[in-house]
Amino acid sequence: MATVALQESRAKTVFRVVSGNFLEMYDFMVYGYYAHAIAKTYFPTGSDFASLMLSLSVFGAGFLMRPLGAIFLGAYIDHHGRRKGLILTLLLMAIGTLVVAATPSYGTIGALAPALVLLGRLLQGFSAGVELGGVSVYLAEMSPPGKRGFYCSWQSGSQQVAVIFAALLGVVLNLWLPVDAMADWGWRVPFLVGCLIVPFLFIVRRSLKETDAFLARRTRPTIPQIFRSIGSNWALVLAGMMLVVMTTVSFYLITAYTPTFGRQELALSSLSVLIVTTCVGISNLFWLPVMGALSDRIGRRPLLLGFSLLAIVTVYPAVSWLVAQPSFGRLLIVELWLSFIYASYNGAMVVALTEVMPVEVRTVGFSLAYSLATAIFGGFTPAISTYLIHVTGNKAAPGIWMSLAAVCGLVATIVLFRSEAARQQHRH
Repeated sequence: MATVALQESRAKTVFRVVSGNFLEMYDFMVYGYYAHAIAKTYFPTGSDFASLMLSLSVFGAGFLMRPLGAIFLGAYIDHHGRRKGLILTLLLMAIGTLVVAATPSYGTIGALAPALVLLGRLLQGFSAGVELGGVSVYLAEMSPPGKRGFYCSWQSGSQQVAVIFAALLGVVLNLWLPVDAMADWGWRVPFLVGCLIVPFLFIVRRSLKETDAFLARRTRPTIPQIFRSIGSNWALVLAGMMLVVMTTVSFYLITAYTPTFGRQELALSSLSVLIVTTCVGISNLFWLPVMGALSDRIGRRPLLLGFSLLAIVTVYPAVSWLVAQPSFGRLLIVELWLSFIYASYNGAMVVALTEVMPVEVRTVGFSLAYSLATAIFGGFTPAISTYLIHVTGNKAAPGIWMSLAAVCGLVATIVLFRSEAARQQHRH
């Protein structure tokens, strides 16, 4: 009976922790899904390609703030506690979401409109810079022995719930509203829904308790000490960043970019690509905890090596097969295959990154590695993919981009686990 009660308590804690992570990813997905409508509303240039590139660049600009959020908010969390930091990130995220949802069009207020949208995205990016790290560290520190991979997988699992929810909402809106209404104002509805969710998430997250692992620490480093420690561990952060590149590029490729890719390059309907995106989210949600649990049994390294190699070998051929004869069925098959690769790699990656970071700077170290990868590579994946297709004329070019990301993951795995083995030998 006590065991059941403990499991229920842990499940409720996981829900409270990942709730804000859901909002962060929901906001990013909604922007990615409606990048084309946002381009016409805020970035009218007379050229569809130029407007879309501006819209996707602002999507990517939010990620440029992530390293700053990782450093400053991460240091705050490592010094003041996991609970306080997670409430602060939720507040900043909510403000950014409201700004994007409420900004009038370019035709109404001129150049102020894209400036406000950019400001909202930068604020979202700043808070998101530490959200993933704060959540991952909390889950790692509250997990029972031998189940850290399974528990940490729910950080990414909550993101998939956001993908599914945002895509299903898009499906409903596409069925309910005419195409013109959707392009004119309907795309704002998902942003407003995000704002309505915020009060509920605040209530949920305020009930969080501090982790026992944090409370047990006798000394807590000051913020200057945290910065010095990160400086001395810069090589570890850089290797961690390379480990994350595979995750962040593949995730944004198969979720945020899919609606734009399906409509613009494959000429499929909005409804079709949103249904595929929903299926991708469901697939991710299934495989992430399965592979996180598998990493608890066989270790992180085999999964990271195996699935980065699988991505290098199969991704570009799969995307080439899709663009040769675009169809709903082919898009679904390819996206589900890429989902399997992403979720299997990421199920081991998140927990591995928490384990290689020194405990005193675990949040800021994890967050900085993750946010640098997202800022430099992942966040700009939709824009880079669009640009690569434009300059090469090859619609399968996004497959090359994901394959290069997989090379980064492979190299980082080899380097990090060799270093970890050396550190363990030194301790003994």
